Amino acid sequence: MKEITIVSGKGGAGKTSITAALASLAGNAVFCDNDVDAADLHLIFQPEILETHPFSSGSVAEIDPEKCTQCGLCESSCRFDAIHTNKVLFPEVNPFLCEGCRLCERICPAEAITTHQKFNNHWFVSNTRFGKIVHAKMGPGEENSGHLVTHIREHAKSIAREIKAELLLNDGPPGIGCAAIASVTGTDAVLLVIEPTVSGLHDASRLKELVSSFRIPMFAVINKHDINLEMTSIVEDFLKENCIQLLGKIPFDKKMVESMVHSQTMMEYAPDSVCGEEFQNIWKELRKSIA
Repeated sequence: MKEITIVSGKGGAGKTSITAALASLAGNAVFCDNDVDAADLHLIFQPEILETHPFSSGSVAEIDPEKCTQCGLCESSCRFDAIHTNKVLFPEVNPFLCEGCRLCERICPAEAITTHQKFNNHWFVSNTRFGKIVHAKMGPGEENSGHLVTHIREHAKSIAREIKAELLLNDGPPGIGCAAIASVTGTDAVLLVIEPTVSGLHDASRLKELVSSFRIPMFAVINKHDINLEMTSIVEDFLKENCIQLLGKIPFDKKMVESMVHSQTMMEYAPDSVCGEEFQNIWKELRKSIA
């Protein structure tokens, strides 16, 4: 089994649309949406959820009103300004500001404060028309995205081994943060999606440095290459200088948007289009390169 992670240096480069199109061609494969902070692959896949699991999103303090003596020590000591006295002169914890550091719990003279795990993150195992997918949903502003990505990747791998899948295809997050690092660590190959803009190239170069540090084989596609031919040429030079194989250049096509509106991949919506033919070529080159 081979594991391929599709990433981009910035959001909006077309990473998920490309992942979905390649999923149409993958055959015996399992899929994993690693973009847990803003998962959207399910919008195209329309999965049937089979399993739902909670995942810890960090810790939060809680004050027991029956034990609290209202001494104010916790409020004055909290560096995150997460504890405030309410209208009835009782200290309350703001869960959105609390970092779960447990300082208030340790210094409370009445032992009225306890810290417990939050479970505002969830991950799922689902069926789709292309095969099994493992995906997740994080609560707004919650943490542990890197841990969550690692967890769902491991579970997707176990499913892939169980059904003897030939491929595990990950839709990675944009950027170079914790979730991106967790997405590329230990993968067999990375497919870098680049948009031909100044910001697209800048962010792709940062992502290239990250992936190179793990010594993982890297390939690239240029999405919407014809919106700026001069910039596309600069991107191609960048790829040559860094010995990154360019698998294909996808033209701008309004049908790509139409396919997403209809919850379909480009290979389902317009397989005979120029984009459809390019996706087939990209997939052939990618499979050949990682074989």
